[in-house]
Amino acid sequence: MRVLGSEVIFKIVTLFLVVIAVLAMFGKVTLPGKKRLQSARCPSCGRFKIGKGPCGCKLKGPRK
Repeated sequence: MRVLGSEVIFKIVTLFLVVIAVLAMFGKVTLPGKKRLQSARCPSCGRFKIGKGPCGCKLKGPRK
């Protein structure tokens, strides 16, 4: 039983498209903690805030 080159290419392309479709479905799924992560960002610079203090962009003077 001989397999033609065009059949192999068709199978590879089909498999590739199926994998891309599955990745697209997983990409549209929203993560449960997304809202909490967005609230942990600084509203002015967009960096993540660590701890309860102000963001680094709000502090006056150089930090060491």
